[in-house]
Amino acid sequence: MLILLIAIHPQINSFISLLLLVSFSIKTQAIWFGSKSDLTKLSTANISVYVGSAISQPSAVVHDLGLHLDSELSMKHHVAKVAAVCFYHMRRLRQIRRSVGTEVQVTILLVLAVVISRLDYCNSVLAGVPLATFGPLQPVQNAAALLIFELTPRDHITPSLLQLHWRSTLMH
Repeated sequence: MLILLIAIHPQINSFISLLLLVSFSIKTQAIWFGSKSDLTKLSTANISVYVGSAISQPSAVVHDLGLHLDSELSMKHHVAKVAAVCFYHMRRLRQIRRSVGTEVQVTILLVLAVVISRLDYCNSVLAGVPLATFGPLQPVQNAAALLIFELTPRDHITPSLLQLHWRSTLMH
């Protein structure tokens, strides 16, 4: 079964025009959802989608509300992007740690606000995803604990995770 998702539906587009607003059909993304075999059958057909007066080619991955959806709904691309963004912010936090104070409570608040909130955002869409897909998220959580307690990578992480009351991302 194939499903097409278009970010701006034609009826929504007409409603937007009634309000004298402009929809950006150039930024509209379309994606076909389906199994690998269904998607290969689709690739031979004309799969262009008309959105208003613009033609949109379906993408393999679309981004909407901070969620990256791939055509097979495997969520691997979303998990990889979340992990990359979290590691980026932890590198920035490590650089400014001395400027904001060395107290553990300040670091905990910063890591919770910037890193863990991103890790938790939209995690309900990961329900039912194979455990192997969660693999890149556990190192993010471990690195956050290392950052908070200023541990070295050789130190054991489990006591720190327990002290923070954080469960392993691989546990359901």
